Amino acid sequence: MAAKSGGPRTLTNTIKLLINAGAAKPAPPVGPALGQAGLNIMAFCKEFNAKTAGFKEGTLLRVKMRVFSDKTYEWDLKMPPSTWLIKKAAGLARASGTPGHEIVGIISLKHLYEIGRVKQRDMPNVPLQSIVTSLLHTCRSMGVRVVVRPEDA
Repeated sequence: MAAKSGGPRTLTNTIKLLINAGAAKPAPPVGPALGQAGLNIMAFCKEFNAKTAGFKEGTLLRVKMRVFSDKTYEWDLKMPPSTWLIKKAAGLARASGTPGHEIVGIISLKHLYEIGRVKQRDMPNVPLQSIVTSLLHTCRSMGVRVVVRPEDA
């Protein structure tokens, strides 16, 4: 998080990005988004890559940046999107084009609870059961069937 001391800071922009862990580069989508806000792209890329070095390569992470009037910024690292986690757990490249009519994958309820625990880091005040219920609906909209036991598939 870049910070300069000085006068009052006012929030001028909020930028949301999806970036693979350890793979921030000045190329799109990072470069244009930060360049338009007048931020130091390389400094952010180095900082992001250092902070995400512990994640598995290729993990898609959400980043929320708050840009201030003095060209400083703060950023938060969020867990991967639910759809990305579900596709990884089900071994899918993409979701169904016709959910409700086509089942493209199967995932166990145990996997859904594990995904819920990961998502709970971003939503600490939301009960795990509510998160899993939301994930069940996400699976349905993706054409992924949820089974109680893997052998029920």
